[in-house]
Amino acid sequence: MKALVLAGGSGTRLRPITHTRAKQLVPVANKPVLFYGLESIAAAGISEVGIVVGDTQDEIEAAVGDGSRFGLQASYLRQEAPLGLAHAVLIARDYLGDDDFVMYLGDNFIVGGIESLVGRFRERRPSAQIMLTKVSDPRQFGVAELADDGRVVGLEEKPREPKSDLALVGVYLFTPAIHDAVAELKPSWRGELEITDAIQWLIDAGHEVEPAVISGYWKDTGNVADMLEVNRLVLESLERRVDGDTEDCELIGRVVVEAGASVRRSRIVGPVVVGAGTVIDRSYVGPFTSIGTDCVVSGSEIEYSIVLARSSIEGVRRIEASLIGHDVEITPAPDTPKAHRLVLGDHSRVQISS
Repeated sequence: MKALVLAGGSGTRLRPITHTRAKQLVPVANKPVLFYGLESIAAAGISEVGIVVGDTQDEIEAAVGDGSRFGLQASYLRQEAPLGLAHAVLIARDYLGDDDFVMYLGDNFIVGGIESLVGRFRERRPSAQIMLTKVSDPRQFGVAELADDGRVVGLEEKPREPKSDLALVGVYLFTPAIHDAVAELKPSWRGELEITDAIQWLIDAGHEVEPAVISGYWKDTGNVADMLEVNRLVLESLERRVDGDTEDCELIGRVVVEAGASVRRSRIVGPVVVGAGTVIDRSYVGPFTSIGTDCVVSGSEIEYSIVLARSSIEGVRRIEASLIGHDVEITPAPDTPKAHRLVLGDHSRVQISS
């Protein structure tokens, strides 16, 4: 079995962060989202992975390399434009050959990995196995309709009127039968080759498509709110470790201070991770915060946030629920005279806080 990891999307919902960085490399708990997926694939006993890349190919290749750090053999497959998940399967045809494969969206996060899902597929080997989970707004996802006996009877991509609340999670398992389906597809109204259409083709052709409704945690980290939520979830599993320097500070709970970091005259309430080379001075860092490498936080307060490498926050109160990119400088606004300019009618009553 091989793996096909999709890492070619442009990440429009995470702009401006993704103007200069691949969305799959935005870190949670100081590790790129993509790396969690690659680790899950390796843990499931898969060693060969084809990574579908686009305009950020150089950055993805530089981060992942040959895959050996994950116990994988990585190959790179260029997709000239994001033309749909089924299009990614189409361009990977030669690489995949006649092997079964798992397709994993590189910006998705699944707690507990995929080992049990892959094991179930290997044991039963349906033509396709799809992962489903209940969502509050299925219009944003591919949606599955199940019969009373649990069979998949219909799939639709981002429907205006969903027939269920079961969304497709970004992990799919296929036999080579999927290639026949993909070869028959025409672009959808979105101009893409939809994987939901390919799976529907399998259903209509009498192939077995097996659903697996997962109750564990899954997130598509495509926007800031979801990134912060995944960061929170990963930090929940931290074990306290202080390898850096500390002086006259208070560290409460699950706090990780990496080697080379320095925390002085500050209060940190975990779970928090502080990256190597970072300096925190006269500051408060609150729960569910990840601060990357070589940052500076001085005379400031921050919590429930992600700060990427080489950024500085000096003299600012207060920052929360924020995603701060690389090489950012945050400082107080200069004091300027303040005035109110008013045009008031007769008998007006105005209350001004000053």
